[in-house]
Amino acid sequence: MSSVQLSLKGRALRLLSGREHSRLELERKLARFEEEPGALKCSLDELQAKGFISEQRVIESVLHRRAAKLGAARIQHELQGKGLDGQAVAQAMAQLQLSEHERALSIWQKKFGSTPTTAREAARQIRFLSARGFAAEAIRKIVKGPASA
Repeated sequence: MSSVQLSLKGRALRLLSGREHSRLELERKLARFEEEPGALKCSLDELQAKGFISEQRVIESVLHRRAAKLGAARIQHELQGKGLDGQAVAQAMAQLQLSEHERALSIWQKKFGSTPTTAREAARQIRFLSARGFAAEAIRKIVKGPASA
């Protein structure tokens, strides 16, 4: 069996075929395969010019995959970790904030379904939603029940 060495561009395309990646993610993953200084930058520039690398598609992909399970804070942290433009991330977060309460309520109903009867149970529900990155205001409204909404 002979193993075929993929070019940097080929490796990048293979990664992009699985899911959207930001330029920074591709640089991190492909840096160890760069044989000539500047080759990776050149390959990624070419892919970006042809539209294979798109910050907007990365943001949309993350929102589509993660918004049903995570709050805006966790998603924002994930997007920032991908090295995306701060302005684009801020715009996406502004849109996501509009549905924060509804998404948190949906997740809470699947997991718990009823308002807590003890302080310990309330703390557990608060920790659950907080760990998923939901805003404190949304969590407070949900855990306190319909009387606080």
